Amino acid sequence: MTRAARSVLRAEIGEQPHVVARVLAREARRTAALAARLAKADVSWVLIAARGTSDNAARYAQYAFGIVHRLPVALAAPSLVTLYGREPRVKGALVIGISQSGRSPDVVETVAAARRAGAPTLAIVNDVESPLACASEWVLPLHAGVERSVAATKTYTAQLAAVALLVLSLGGRRKKDLDALAAIPERMDEALGVEPAAEAAAGAFARAQRAVVLARGLHYPTAWEIALKLKELALLLAEPYSAADFQHGPIAMAEKDLPVVLVSPRGSRPAREVEALGHELERRGSPVLAIGPRRRGALEVPRVPELLAPLVSILPGQLLAFHAARARGLDPDRPRGIRKITETR
Repeated sequence: MTRAARSVLRAEIGEQPHVVARVLAREARRTAALAARLAKADVSWVLIAARGTSDNAARYAQYAFGIVHRLPVALAAPSLVTLYGREPRVKGALVIGISQSGRSPDVVETVAAARRAGAPTLAIVNDVESPLACASEWVLPLHAGVERSVAATKTYTAQLAAVALLVLSLGGRRKKDLDALAAIPERMDEALGVEPAAEAAAGAFARAQRAVVLARGLHYPTAWEIALKLKELALLLAEPYSAADFQHGPIAMAEKDLPVVLVSPRGSRPAREVEALGHELERRGSPVLAIGPRRRGALEVPRVPELLAPLVSILPGQLLAFHAARARGLDPDRPRGIRKITETR
């Protein structure tokens, strides 16, 4: 048995196609019923409270609700409720709490305040008996099982799947959209096949002190999540940027000691722009690793509808962070100084 096979984190990365399939199979009918009720609630915007990895699922929701329903989505500042005692005005809002454990008091209290104000509230959470689930009017379970690794992987993709299912159910989306979502677990399984290439690419981070992860549009949340995993597991100062924002100043940092990860799946609207930026960064000396496109050295992923691509493109990023930790002599199952559940106020 290889060291990777013995890793709890690596095992949970491999579980993700099955977890997502389970969420879709068990929650499709309930989500359709919830969507029908929300359609009568005259929702004009969405407010989401989350922390850590779940905050990156909330960023995905910003794009998904905006693209499919043209609904503006705000990310809550939970400290406004817990530190400053200022409960948000939520007229016309659907308020969602996204969490793996459902136990962070600031997220729980933000959702509870919204419910007291009369807003429809939803918890997207793995623990259906958690304080967040109890504080919310509705619950969308993640069905991920116990996540034993400190770094979240399978709960993150389950959150993305739950958001996509809700977004596609609202407004009665066409059958072909839901069929495409149902096919995602198989595409995720294919994406796991990039592991040998991810392990080889991780060598670029063995002696690095910092890194940049770039994407745009729907893939921007994936850049945030990959950067977070590189920080947690490989102790790299990895910063996520929009490919557009990066060109407005930070590109000056490009050099041989700054490895760059580009998230640019085939068929995405910003793909050409992001790939052109990759060529410019290579010209300036930065080692560039691309997730998505067909090019030498890239971690190629299956082509899927762009709305659903973050469920697939995150897997090479997780594998890259896992092997980057190993390349740096670290144990990805025991990331330094962090624990599984963090409760903040």
